[in-house]
Amino acid sequence: MDRLDRIYALHGILKARRYPVSRQQLADELDCSESTVYRVRDALISHFGAPVESEEGTGRLYYPRPEADNFELPGLWFNASELYALLAAQKLLVDVQPGVIDAEIAPLRDRINRILSHRRLGNGELARRIRILSIADRPIEADTFRTLAAALIERRRLTLHYRPRSSDRSGEREVSPQRLTRYRDNWYLDAWCHQREDLRSFAVDRIDNPRTSAEAAKHIDEPELDRRLATAYGIFSGEPTNIAVLIFQHERAEWIADETWHPEQQSRWRDDGRYELRIPYGDPTELILDILRYGDDVEVAEPETLRRQIAQKLEKAAMRYRTSGNNQ
Repeated sequence: MDRLDRIYALHGILKARRYPVSRQQLADELDCSESTVYRVRDALISHFGAPVESEEGTGRLYYPRPEADNFELPGLWFNASELYALLAAQKLLVDVQPGVIDAEIAPLRDRINRILSHRRLGNGELARRIRILSIADRPIEADTFRTLAAALIERRRLTLHYRPRSSDRSGEREVSPQRLTRYRDNWYLDAWCHQREDLRSFAVDRIDNPRTSAEAAKHIDEPELDRRLATAYGIFSGEPTNIAVLIFQHERAEWIADETWHPEQQSRWRDDGRYELRIPYGDPTELILDILRYGDDVEVAEPETLRRQIAQKLEKAAMRYRTSGNNQ
C-alpha cells in the first residue's frame, strides 16, 4: 500500500467510524507503523483539508460530525488513466481561451496534480506535452464570458451592448441566452434577440457590458436550435436554402476527403478521380471564404448563383494583381 492509498484508506476508516480510532488499530488496518499513521494523517489534512481531530488525552483520531458527512476526498473514484484524462481536458479548456476559466479550475488542477505526484505519475508532465495552437482567435474578456455562462446556467435574460462587424448598427440588446458555441477558435453566444424576435449568433468578442436580468430567459428547444442554427453552413447560419456542389481536383481531394465541413454534408469520389462535396447553406458569406482558400483546386458546380459569385471574386482578385503589378 503506497502513501496515497493509505490516505484514501485512512479517510475511509474515519468517515465510516462513529467513534475515535486508536493509532494502533489504524496502524494494523493500514499495515504500517504508528508513526506512519501520523504522517498519513498530516498529509490528509495538509493536502486535502480533511477535518481530522485527535481525542484529548488518548490521541485517537476521528472526524467530527457533521463535518464528516460533508467532506469527501476529490478524485476518490479516479484511477490513473482517468486522472490523466481530467488533466488533458483541463489543458484543453485553458488553452482554448487563456484566462477565461483559469481561476475557477485552478483548485481542481492543483488537487489532481497533488494526487498524481503522490502516485509518482509525472506531476506536470502532461501539461508540458500537450500543445494547442489557435489560429485567428479573438481575445475575449474573462468577466464577459463568466457573465454569459452564469446567465446560461441560471436561465436569465441578458442586456448587452453589441458591435456587429457586418454593419454599424451597434447598440443595446436584450437577449435570452441559449448556448455558447466554440467555432473555428472563437466563441459565439446563440440567443433569442427580443428586439429582432428571432434567433441570433453573437460574437462574444463584440459583446460589451453584459448584465444579467432577473427576468427568466425565453426557452428554445434544442431541436429547434439545431434546425435554425446548426444545419446551414458555418456561423452565418439560418435555415438552409441551397446545396453547394464543390468539385475538388485530385491533388487536393485526398485532404478534403478526410475533412468535415458540415455535419450533414454528402460526398463521393467521381470516376475521374475528383472528389465531390455537397454542403447545405443559407448565407453564403463564410462558404465563399472557404472556397476561395482552395483557389484553382476547387470548382463550384452548383448552384449557378454561387458559381457566379466565386467567379466574380476571382476575377476581381486577378484584376487587382494585374493593376498593382503595373503600379509598382
